[in-house]
Amino acid sequence: MNFNRLQSFIPLLSRLLLASIFLKSGIEKLLDPTATQTYMQSNGVPGILLWPTIAVLLAGGLSVLCGYRAKWGALLLVGFLIPTTLIFHTNFSDSSQQIQFFKNLGLMGGLLMVSSYGSGPFSLDDRL
Repeated sequence: MNFNRLQSFIPLLSRLLLASIFLKSGIEKLLDPTATQTYMQSNGVPGILLWPTIAVLLAGGLSVLCGYRAKWGALLLVGFLIPTTLIFHTNFSDSSQQIQFFKNLGLMGGLLMVSSYGSGPFSLDDRL
């Protein structure tokens, strides 16, 4: 297999890796909504936002993973990450929160790449 052929799989792998954290998070919130609502409320976020949060995580994650309207799915997730990062991960005296903050910045960078360059080959967007 030549390098150019191998390189065509990189967007697929990138989308898989990016989407995995959002899909895992959405599924975890779906399986334990009470704990998530409690955590949200302890940070001043109304618990009623739990269900839209789950919908955004799953819809955005699936969009990026499958490469179906991936540019919009990526932007949806960036729009989710901005307030999430600012609300939950700005206690820089806690090193784990610093890590979460910068992890989210990295995720935003990857998602912005998807929104700028598209989902690439091996995606529903490419097939349609």
